[in-house]
Amino acid sequence: MGEDGRLARGVVVRRLLAVDQGPGSVSSLHVRVMAEAAGVTVRTVWRWLSEAREGRLEPAGRQDRFTLDDGLWAGLAEVGGNVAALHRRMTAGGSSSAVGVPSLGTLHRAVQRDLRAGRVLEVARPSRNRVEASRYDRVLADLKLQRAGEGLPVVDAEPVSAPGPGTVGEEDAALLRGGVRLFVPGARVVSTAGVAAVVEVVGHTVAARGMGCVFGEPGVGKTVAVQQALHLLPDRVPVWRAVVGVKPGLPQMRASLLEALGLAAGSLSHRAQPADRALGEALRRPGVLFLDDAQRLSPPLLDYLRLLWDEPGTAAALLLCGAGAERVIARSPALRSRVLTWHQVPELDQERLSETLAMFHDVWEGVVSADVAWADATVARGNFRTWAKITSHVYALSKRGRDVRVDRALMEQACARLGPYP
Repeated sequence: MGEDGRLARGVVVRRLLAVDQGPGSVSSLHVRVMAEAAGVTVRTVWRWLSEAREGRLEPAGRQDRFTLDDGLWAGLAEVGGNVAALHRRMTAGGSSSAVGVPSLGTLHRAVQRDLRAGRVLEVARPSRNRVEASRYDRVLADLKLQRAGEGLPVVDAEPVSAPGPGTVGEEDAALLRGGVRLFVPGARVVSTAGVAAVVEVVGHTVAARGMGCVFGEPGVGKTVAVQQALHLLPDRVPVWRAVVGVKPGLPQMRASLLEALGLAAGSLSHRAQPADRALGEALRRPGVLFLDDAQRLSPPLLDYLRLLWDEPGTAAALLLCGAGAERVIARSPALRSRVLTWHQVPELDQERLSETLAMFHDVWEGVVSADVAWADATVARGNFRTWAKITSHVYALSKRGRDVRVDRALMEQACARLGPYP
């Protein structure tokens, strides 16, 4: 704790002790207000107050943090960077009594701390759920889309401007990743095997400059997976994201494409021939156009996309995504025959569900797998969006007091907040 942190702790403790005249005199509202003023968590303020009541006004010296020695670091490389696999190896055979194995969360934090400090992890074999961005360069070479000595002739993506005043802050960013709401602070996008499969499919489609369709049930993580795939594309490949409105007409569709490609939508959207010529010229640049919620498109609009991509010299890839997008495209046979890649995003892997949730949010660390299986069979049914909602309610319920355990009873309360279920 730095000097500023010590001063903040001293002020918080003194003011709370002045209020603390007996049992119940310090309420959770007192603690929450002081936590917001000091910029720390409510749990931290409760700990400070508890230590102050015992006579420890100054913070205790920080214990030595767990660090990975060279042997453990080499073991992490052998398991492909999988921290959970390393933890299982450390606890196997009763070795934990001799070594003092930390919890899985502590091990995760130790690995992340070393990686941020610049420690190099030489993975001996690719992990099951990790996708290297360099794979796209190899795919480009395999498909003969690179010129010898020059690389792929594509334009650089437009620079992303830094967020200004009033934009999404760090706390709000924890609730929003790539346009997808995660509903709870501290949530992380998890690179599951399903996400890795989408990443590989999208990479191949973009490299081949073809059309692709990613579909699946609502809430299984299609948009998250595609956003991850687009994020891992080489920086020199531009990505254009078009917003599909509800029941759009051709002028609205044309305006969306113009805006996505950075063209003058206001002056061109109602001038068909100039707009189509401008779109055709823009699509001569290698890149990828991503349309989410493609199930909203009518057959005439899908046929309009086909005409754009049938123009000679079109070098851009088209990626359509949505629940039911495959059925809509099937009603446009001309476009359907041109789709290079079809990929259905499955539900969450039941065998790895507990591990996936623990990586998604720390609140799931140490939860009994049987309780997770009950919630999935009863409410979530492999739907990641539903699990994000359950995580939000579990997180809120676990913060009602100190040392609240995430068990079956608490999970039942969280699931009940999602509405009636069979």
